[in-house]
Amino acid sequence: MLVWVGAGAVLLAGCGGGTGGESGSAARRPGVTAYASVAAVPERLAADGTTIVVGDPRAPVTVALLEDPRCPVCEEFEGTGGGGPVLRDAVVRRTVRTRYTLASFLDDRLGGGGSKRAVNALRAALDAGKFTEYHEVLYGNQPQESTDGFTTARLLDLAAQVPGLRGPAFDAAVRTMRYRDFVAASERAYEARGTERGQGPGTPTAEIDGYRVPVDANAVLFDAHAFTGLLRTALSRHDG
Repeated sequence: MLVWVGAGAVLLAGCGGGTGGESGSAARRPGVTAYASVAAVPERLAADGTTIVVGDPRAPVTVALLEDPRCPVCEEFEGTGGGGPVLRDAVVRRTVRTRYTLASFLDDRLGGGGSKRAVNALRAALDAGKFTEYHEVLYGNQPQESTDGFTTARLLDLAAQVPGLRGPAFDAAVRTMRYRDFVAASERAYEARGTERGQGPGTPTAEIDGYRVPVDANAVLFDAHAFTGLLRTALSRHDG
């Protein structure tokens, strides 16, 4: 089982915080060839209709991640120095697969529709096999939380940074909110993960092999070195 120590140190029973290997990156799986790049990583919609699964389906470690595109704390996780780049690297190395649940509650809290538009656009990007690349671009260009800056025009402009994403199908899906039902269902799935009815657990929330990083230990999500150690420790459970 997982044992959490203090605000940021994470251990597994009987294991240390790391297993060696390259500093700042997730451990490799012996005999398994990494994907050539993020663009080569497989992506799919899970059978539940709301979870977006990224990575090798046989990857030993599963990270479930709950995010809202407008959330600045999610941007902190996804940005340089946070756990997001470490997680992407681990997915490319095929040690981790990530299960994304995309929330949009900040629209109701702050006004506007930027989160819903962004989640719709991310779903459209999945159809094009470009979810991971577009997800990275959106967080790399996240507007101020209060500005509702993920407009339709802005989402299309940012999509141009992902080779092969812009096209009639994607553009129409973004302009018409083709996946509005997915957006609503994904928000409900997020809310169902909370402890209070109709209220999700907050974003970002991460679960490693089914164990949720508790609030008093979530500093690990924003420290690339600590998050690397966490993933290596989780992998060591499967290798042991």
